Amino acid sequence: MPTLEAYKKLAKQLVRWHREGNYSIGERIRRLDRYRLVTDKEALALKFPLSEAQEIIAIEAGHKTWAELKRNLEAVPSDSAPSPGAALLKSAFPVLFVANVKASAEFFRDLLGFKIDFLHGHPAFYGAVSRDGATIHLRFVHEPVFKEGARQSEQLIACFLQVENVKSLYAEYMAKGVTFDDKLKREAWGGTTFSVPDLDGNSICFSG
Repeated sequence: MPTLEAYKKLAKQLVRWHREGNYSIGERIRRLDRYRLVTDKEALALKFPLSEAQEIIAIEAGHKTWAELKRNLEAVPSDSAPSPGAALLKSAFPVLFVANVKASAEFFRDLLGFKIDFLHGHPAFYGAVSRDGATIHLRFVHEPVFKEGARQSEQLIACFLQVENVKSLYAEYMAKGVTFDDKLKREAWGGTTFSVPDLDGNSICFSG
């Protein structure tokens, strides 16, 4: 469990990010009910004292107020903190560069059967979609990352998803009228794959 001093440092960090104009701070400021409708730009224009940053940190830690957080920390024995364990990599998420995060997330939801996990920012500049055990992150960019034609000429795959019963998924997408980069085929290395382009031309490969 973090100490009170650690929470204080987190609050000061929020204030610093706000002062530096970091748009990610908007999503966290909207956790306060009085600011839940402000845009990212409006959030950065607000006066943002340390007391409000502390209020946000308390809410994120599961408390109603900063005072409640302090009381609960004081009630915890000082020797109860667990010792750190060995590092363990848990998962990896591909990040697709897109021109419109919300539209891209809706494409994955409506055509490919994913659910939208979150859209970060107002308007969204980062998001995530998932289906079963697969998660893809979406990142807004102002202009294409690859020069025109590079994806096709270099046969670039932006995202590789392992599928159980890939033929069934292919049939599902066929019935929905999904456009394919590559139709279902047996690969020389032993897998069975098909590829779908997203709204930005990123090639999503599904493999069984």
